[in-house]
Amino acid sequence: MKPITIGKLRGLQQCTSSRSSPGFGTGRGTFTCLALDHRQNLRKANPAYQDDAELSRFKLDVTAELASSATCVLLDPEVSAAQAITTGKLPGDKAFVVAVESTGYGGEATARRGQVIPGWSVEKAKRMGASMIKLLVYYHPDSPTATEAEAFTAQIAADCLKSDLGLMLEPLSYSLTDQKLTSDEKRYVVIETARRLTPIPGVDVLKAEFPLPADSPEPEWPSACAELSAASVTPWILLSAAVSFETYQRQIIAACQAGASGIAVGRAVWQEAVLMNGQARLDFLRTTAKERLTRLNALCTALAKPVTDFYAADAPFDWYKTY
Repeated sequence: MKPITIGKLRGLQQCTSSRSSPGFGTGRGTFTCLALDHRQNLRKANPAYQDDAELSRFKLDVTAELASSATCVLLDPEVSAAQAITTGKLPGDKAFVVAVESTGYGGEATARRGQVIPGWSVEKAKRMGASMIKLLVYYHPDSPTATEAEAFTAQIAADCLKSDLGLMLEPLSYSLTDQKLTSDEKRYVVIETARRLTPIPGVDVLKAEFPLPADSPEPEWPSACAELSAASVTPWILLSAAVSFETYQRQIIAACQAGASGIAVGRAVWQEAVLMNGQARLDFLRTTAKERLTRLNALCTALAKPVTDFYAADAPFDWYKTY
């Protein structure tokens, strides 16, 4: 068990399944995070979303229809986090996680640099009521910018410690050449990334890629996921990376049986709705997307490793004097 502060523990409690949450089994402390922090990739997928109002409307529709089936919702501060609150689309009792990074990256494609949204900060996210921060960082352990990415992560993690706000870290792998990562390279990068970044003080949850390409042989999946669990000193949850729902469902089973603490799912659940409008979009979200998320939540509740297996906090009666 690792010690954790009161604020961070409370954020984890809010973002995971609890005994008081209907529809979440026995409340084992697992993640079923609805991911909606996408920006540039949604604008590319649907030109209508070049308009902030249209992109926001899409995100608020998804939030309104699916938040109740998730343990928390991941939003961005640019077009969805505050809007979801002011419109009431995000239920008042539903935890939310806010992204802190700018969409895209600086630097070269083979030496990427992360950046915070101009005018945004961890402290502001804390003030608006977020339960956790999400930081995306492009990372390859052998990149010339690896040390810089580690320092960038450490700075945001330190800000989270200062605000006593949980940090969900999302490292995304990339190739150092103009070729895609091979299966062996992908496994090495994802697992070595967990080994290097999760020990950074203030990192609480790893939002990880599946450690193998989606088309890799399935018999290899369990050992790769177990290796990722062994490398990460924090709980890790599986992102969906726009794979099909069927593929993602099988990945979740392999990941959770190997020690993952749940999921952060986006397009695998709602991607068809990106090109829909009006009632057609609402109908899809209320049926197919909701059924998918409910099914994935049941898998996480049954199979995932609770975050309470990782963290514990003490509260002596004079704790507030040094808090």
